[in-house]
Amino acid sequence: QVQLVESGGGSVQAGDSLSLSCVASGRTASHMSLGWFRQRAGNEREFVAVISANGASTYYGASVKGRFTISRGGFQSAVSLQMASLHPEDTGVYYCVANALGFLGTTPDRFGYWGQGTQVTVAA
Repeated sequence: QVQLVESGGGSVQAGDSLSLSCVASGRTASHMSLGWFRQRAGNEREFVAVISANGASTYYGASVKGRFTISRGGFQSAVSLQMASLHPEDTGVYYCVANALGFLGTTPDRFGYWGQGTQVTVAA
């Protein structure tokens, strides 16, 4: 069984930066692709970023590309999301996700493991 635990959420001002971290437990976690989704109030879950197990490949959602950076050490079971130039529209609950087969999906159904989520609030 894989468990994902996020940390680092909080409240910031527009234009600020914030970092999120996620640790995946389980003996196969280091070989999984890891990523982030977010859910804004009243909206569906939105793809943010994903990174391959070896850390070499990354994909970003259009709304965060160029502002957010996902990273992990090669075959490490922890992942970080560096968020810069935050907008009020970035407010939401951010979920760490994992794909057991290492696929780099961008839709929620591709990820079988989800963390509990961490709140990010960006004030105007």
